[in-house]
Amino acid sequence: MSAPIPANYATSPAVSGGATTSRRALCEAKLASLENERESWLPHWRTLADYILPRRSQYLSKKKQWNQGGQFNTKIVDSTATLAARVLTSGMMSGLTSPARPWFRLTTPDPDMKDRPEVRDWLYLVESRMYETFAKSNLYTTLPVLYTELGVFGTAAMLVEGDQENILRCRPYTIGEYVLSQNDKRDVDTLMSTAGMTSTQLVQQFGEEAVPESIVAQHKAGTGQQTWHEVVHVIEPNEEMGAGLDYGNQNMPWKSLYFLRGDSTKEYLLESGFQTFPILAPRWQIYGSDIYGSSCPGMEAIGDIKALQLEQKRKAEAIDKMVKPPMNAPSSLMNQGASILPGDINYHDMSSGGMALSPTYEMNWDIRPLIQDISENQARISRGFHEDLFMMLTHSDRRQITAREINERHEEKLLMLGPVLERLIDDLLDPLIDRAFHLMVNHPTQMIPPAPESLQGQELKVEYISILAQAQRAVGVQGIERMWGTASQIAQVVPQVLDKMDADQSIDELADMYGVPPTIVRSDKEVEEIREQRAQAQAQAQQAEAQRAQAETAKIMSETELSGNTAATAAADAMQVTGAG
Repeated sequence: MSAPIPANYATSPAVSGGATTSRRALCEAKLASLENERESWLPHWRTLADYILPRRSQYLSKKKQWNQGGQFNTKIVDSTATLAARVLTSGMMSGLTSPARPWFRLTTPDPDMKDRPEVRDWLYLVESRMYETFAKSNLYTTLPVLYTELGVFGTAAMLVEGDQENILRCRPYTIGEYVLSQNDKRDVDTLMSTAGMTSTQLVQQFGEEAVPESIVAQHKAGTGQQTWHEVVHVIEPNEEMGAGLDYGNQNMPWKSLYFLRGDSTKEYLLESGFQTFPILAPRWQIYGSDIYGSSCPGMEAIGDIKALQLEQKRKAEAIDKMVKPPMNAPSSLMNQGASILPGDINYHDMSSGGMALSPTYEMNWDIRPLIQDISENQARISRGFHEDLFMMLTHSDRRQITAREINERHEEKLLMLGPVLERLIDDLLDPLIDRAFHLMVNHPTQMIPPAPESLQGQELKVEYISILAQAQRAVGVQGIERMWGTASQIAQVVPQVLDKMDADQSIDELADMYGVPPTIVRSDKEVEEIREQRAQAQAQAQQAEAQRAQAETAKIMSETELSGNTAATAAADAMQVTGAG
């Protein structure tokens, strides 16, 4: 590998022999089988690529061509769908995994445990280091590619590898580069990808000993950057783990194999393995036993997209005919030519029965219905890609709008993404957090400190606090706020009603829904200690005030003169007289 390989990423040199040869043959047979299974999806993906993301179409061709230029967007006249896909990508990125604000939080299933100071501080430290790791890696430049593929093709895939310097490194795939397989639980557990690499890249990544001599020769001759090879990468469950086979990934749950397709000079370029499944393969929506995404904005809007291109062509033709209509001309001009350019003069003999230039037919067509239908198509495409959701204020034609109305409309629209958000949590976000946590725990720098003793052996829980995730919980926030508002109004007549309201619990619930850092809200135990200290301080202050008042009264009585005597002396004399009587 070009970068140092982390300790948790075991490798071994390629080996030869009957066992290895048979394993490669099985891999090639499985790859061919999965490609055959994927074949029925290719025409639909090609159509989506042609009309939305034309550069992706080169990866859907049976004839592999890498790093090829040329014009691919020959079928796009109106770019509404391409721009809408861009808005969807930006909206998903900022709404789910924004690098500018927290979007997840680590906690424990047990509410009491997470309130312990040592547990809370450890969780917050791990969160902070995970955010630092994500920012340092290429995750935030890879996720937009993933969201684009997901919205247009319904399926996306990304490899999350360990990296010695940046902890993790992501490698996004594009549609057509890979095939998927899933287990009995309908979870993706296998990815086989094909990619183009030059001879020089092969030598740089795998080393001269691992690649065929012909490729090494091309690299040394200086032609290595011009010759491309198809490299297959297989990631699948290691069913042979623990079988006593003598190769590097024997103890890894997931095996990773690289080999050159169509070249068996070397059995494998690299044999390795993973402790956890490194592939993230989210699907927008799936039906039944489908492996690839069954539905997505691109698939749902493709009819409108194709109709829009046709209508735009027809509109352009109509305008072109009105601006530059077909003309009738006298036959006398056949040999000398004619011009309809501004300022030009056409000479012909009117006395011989010739006629002047004139349009073949009247061009007073009304294209307003066509323009209206184009506008309706564009609007449907934008709604299909949820552009109205992510650009609500931009598309609003109202100048007078309150902040509360903005929030309510925004939350209402975000609820439309609820089912998609739940699937992305299962297919993308949860596996990403688990994978990153595993790589950080096993990294030589010990990014994750030892957990508190009370937390060891316990499973962590991930709560998502992104804009989209909070929108799903906004109904609960509004319920709490309305309840307190109603109780406050009733309390003006019946003050005792506030005894029914638990202010502390309300703050805890709101803090969870708003996704505020756990260090801001104190635990119940800390609040109890603070209130006890405050009560003690108040009691001490009251006691000191009472003592001070008594001392002040005594002082005043001792210093006040009454008929030549102090008030205290007069009081004593009075007591003596009373006693004598």
